[in-house]
Amino acid sequence: MTPSEIAVQSWGGLILRTLRDRENHVFEISLPSGDRADLRLHRAGYQSAAAIRSELWWCAELSHAGLPVPAALPALDGSLLIPLPDGRHASVIAWIEGEALGEANLPFTRPLPEVLDLYHALGALLHKVHGVTDRLCLPEGFVRPRWDRDGLVGDDPLWGRFWDHPAATPDQRRTLIRARDALRERLTGDIGLIHADVLRENVLVNGRSVSLIDFDDSGFGFRLHDLGTALLQTVQHPEHPQLRDALMAGYGTTDTDLVEAFTLARTLASVGWTMPRLAPDDPIHKSHLARAMACAARVLT
Repeated sequence: MTPSEIAVQSWGGLILRTLRDRENHVFEISLPSGDRADLRLHRAGYQSAAAIRSELWWCAELSHAGLPVPAALPALDGSLLIPLPDGRHASVIAWIEGEALGEANLPFTRPLPEVLDLYHALGALLHKVHGVTDRLCLPEGFVRPRWDRDGLVGDDPLWGRFWDHPAATPDQRRTLIRARDALRERLTGDIGLIHADVLRENVLVNGRSVSLIDFDDSGFGFRLHDLGTALLQTVQHPEHPQLRDALMAGYGTTDTDLVEAFTLARTLASVGWTMPRLAPDDPIHKSHLARAMACAARVLT
């Protein structure tokens, strides 16, 4: 049997279709109850079993508090995480209705006023997620990565030394280093558990409401970093200032400079993310570098 077949049997379900086949493999499945759910095969070597269990605990607590976040569902033996023969782990989370807010590099399909309302709703949801999380008592053994200053712009960031990207030109490398050094001075704010990957694909829209999925990269970091990641895919678009302002209004902050600084921090991290994951000739390398340059030009001036 394949790892996915072994995994789905642990929940007594059936695989209906593949949803994502990137770093994690995600399937839509049908459970014995008839309910739909998401089966995730977590990529080996990224998050430890303890870190994945911590993510699942946090999401369950957010869901139990009434937030639109998918809760973990136990396997037939009661486990939330099942080890697989190929070194990966499997988990199942509750199904969340909705369609993605958008896709990277593609224009929004909704009218701009509707998108602005959704970004305002997303900001409000992130504020609730952070507020509920502050009232939780983390269990013993809870562990997640740290998206703090060192994790973003330290000497050995979580996603790699972006300033050493082999595709960067000498001028781009100098800008990356200047941006790194500037952010080491500028990044500040409350530290707590954050989603850390609020991309359009991870925000589901159902009517005028939004839900948050895919907490795979979540960890301890600056709270406004979540707003920065939500703006990552719009930094080169003319509607960026409007989307930023709507998101900030929903969240309840007026610190535009700091939100823009965290947007820059995420563009830099994404440059580092490409290095070990993509082929050297993948065009995403150049597009991520160009995006980082555009964001740095605006923030550093």
